[in-house]
Amino acid sequence: MIERIETGIAPSSAPINDAVKAGKQVWLVAIAEDPVTGEIVGGGIAAQARRCLQNLDIAIKAAGGTLANLVMVNIYLVDRADAAGMNAVYREFFTAQPYPVRATVVVKELLADGLLIEMTATGVLD
Repeated sequence: MIERIETGIAPSSAPINDAVKAGKQVWLVAIAEDPVTGEIVGGGIAAQARRCLQNLDIAIKAAGGTLANLVMVNIYLVDRADAAGMNAVYREFFTAQPYPVRATVVVKELLADGLLIEMTATGVLD
Protein backbone atom coordinates (compact mmCIF):
# COMPACT_ATOMS: atom_id res chain seq x y z
CA MET A 1 0.00 0.00 0.00
CA ILE A 2 1.42 3.38 -1.01
CA GLU A 3 0.90 6.19 1.49
CA ARG A 4 1.20 9.90 0.70
CA ILE A 5 3.27 11.75 3.31
CA GLU A 6 2.10 15.27 4.17
CA THR A 7 5.34 17.25 4.45
CA GLY A 8 3.95 20.73 5.00
CA ILE A 9 6.00 22.00 2.05
CA ALA A 10 4.03 24.26 -0.30
CA PRO A 11 2.09 21.97 -2.65
CA SER A 12 2.86 21.86 -6.35
CA SER A 13 0.24 22.59 -8.96
CA ALA A 14 1.45 19.44 -10.75
CA PRO A 15 0.09 15.99 -9.88
CA ILE A 16 3.08 15.04 -7.66
CA ASN A 17 3.92 14.40 -4.01
CA ASP A 18 7.04 15.39 -2.07
CA ALA A 19 7.10 12.02 -0.32
CA VAL A 20 5.41 8.63 -0.46
CA LYS A 21 5.91 5.55 1.69
CA ALA A 22 5.37 1.85 1.09
CA GLY A 23 6.15 -0.32 4.09
CA LYS A 24 9.49 0.85 5.47
CA GLN A 25 10.62 2.46 2.21
CA VAL A 26 10.16 6.15 1.47
CA TRP A 27 10.71 8.07 -1.78
CA LEU A 28 11.33 11.82 -1.74
CA VAL A 29 11.84 14.71 -4.10
CA ALA A 30 13.11 18.21 -3.30
CA ILE A 31 13.67 21.37 -5.24
CA ALA A 32 15.09 24.68 -4.04
CA GLU A 33 11.73 26.15 -3.10
CA ASP A 34 10.80 28.07 -0.02
CA PRO A 35 8.63 25.55 1.85
CA VAL A 36 6.07 28.23 2.79
CA THR A 37 5.72 30.26 -0.41
CA GLY A 38 6.76 27.68 -3.01
CA GLU A 39 9.04 30.27 -4.63
CA ILE A 40 12.46 29.20 -5.97
CA VAL A 41 15.19 30.60 -3.72
CA GLY A 42 17.92 32.80 -5.16
CA GLY A 43 21.53 33.05 -4.08
CA GLY A 44 23.25 30.59 -6.39
CA ILE A 45 24.06 26.91 -6.06
CA ALA A 46 24.99 26.93 -2.36
CA ALA A 47 21.67 28.50 -1.33
CA GLN A 48 19.69 26.22 -3.64
CA ALA A 49 21.55 23.06 -2.57
CA ARG A 50 21.01 23.97 1.10
CA ARG A 51 17.28 24.56 0.51
CA CYS A 52 16.96 21.23 -1.35
CA LEU A 53 18.64 19.39 1.52
CA GLN A 54 16.56 21.24 4.10
CA ASN A 55 13.42 20.24 2.17
CA LEU A 56 14.59 16.61 2.04
CA ASP A 57 15.11 16.81 5.79
CA ILE A 58 11.58 18.18 6.29
CA ALA A 59 10.12 15.44 4.09
CA ILE A 60 11.98 12.50 5.69
CA LYS A 61 11.08 13.77 9.17
CA ALA A 62 7.41 13.92 8.12
CA ALA A 63 7.74 10.26 7.12
CA GLY A 64 9.17 9.37 10.54
CA GLY A 65 12.88 9.29 9.75
CA THR A 66 15.99 11.42 9.50
CA LEU A 67 18.57 12.05 6.80
CA ALA A 68 20.47 9.08 8.25
CA ASN A 69 17.66 6.87 6.86
CA LEU A 70 18.48 7.86 3.26
CA VAL A 71 20.13 5.12 1.24
CA MET A 72 20.21 6.79 -2.20
CA VAL A 73 20.30 10.41 -3.36
CA ASN A 74 20.12 11.52 -7.00
CA ILE A 75 21.17 15.08 -7.76
CA TYR A 76 20.40 16.91 -10.99
CA LEU A 77 22.47 20.00 -11.81
CA VAL A 78 22.12 22.29 -14.82
CA ASP A 79 25.80 23.27 -14.70
CA ARG A 80 28.67 20.88 -13.92
CA ALA A 81 30.63 23.85 -12.53
CA ASP A 82 28.13 23.88 -9.64
CA ALA A 83 29.23 20.43 -8.42
CA ALA A 84 31.90 21.79 -6.07
CA GLY A 85 29.52 24.26 -4.44
CA MET A 86 26.84 21.59 -4.12
CA ASN A 87 29.34 19.14 -2.57
CA ALA A 88 30.44 21.70 0.02
CA VAL A 89 26.85 22.10 1.20
CA TYR A 90 26.12 18.36 0.93
CA ARG A 91 28.98 17.69 3.37
CA GLU A 92 27.21 19.87 5.96
CA PHE A 93 24.22 17.51 5.97
CA PHE A 94 25.94 14.14 5.61
CA THR A 95 28.75 14.05 8.14
CA ALA A 96 28.99 10.39 9.15
CA GLN A 97 29.23 7.01 7.45
CA PRO A 98 27.42 5.30 5.97
CA TYR A 99 26.68 8.04 3.46
CA PRO A 100 23.82 7.49 1.05
CA VAL A 101 24.78 6.11 -2.35
CA ARG A 102 24.70 9.08 -4.71
CA ALA A 103 24.52 9.88 -8.39
CA THR A 104 25.01 13.40 -9.71
CA VAL A 105 23.82 14.10 -13.21
CA VAL A 106 24.15 17.22 -15.35
CA VAL A 107 20.97 17.98 -17.28
CA LYS A 108 20.15 20.51 -19.96
CA GLU A 109 17.54 22.27 -17.81
CA LEU A 110 15.05 21.80 -14.99
CA LEU A 111 11.36 22.59 -15.18
CA ALA A 112 11.11 25.69 -12.95
CA ASP A 113 12.68 28.97 -14.10
CA GLY A 114 15.85 29.74 -12.14
CA LEU A 115 16.16 26.24 -10.71
CA LEU A 116 19.80 25.07 -10.63
CA ILE A 117 19.35 21.79 -8.74
CA GLU A 118 16.82 19.10 -7.95
CA MET A 119 17.17 16.01 -5.74
CA THR A 120 15.41 12.71 -5.34
CA ALA A 121 16.08 10.27 -2.53
CA THR A 122 15.12 6.85 -1.26
CA GLY A 123 15.12 5.94 2.41
CA VAL A 124 14.46 2.97 4.64
CA LEU A 125 12.75 3.71 7.93
CA ASP A 126 13.58 1.92 11.18
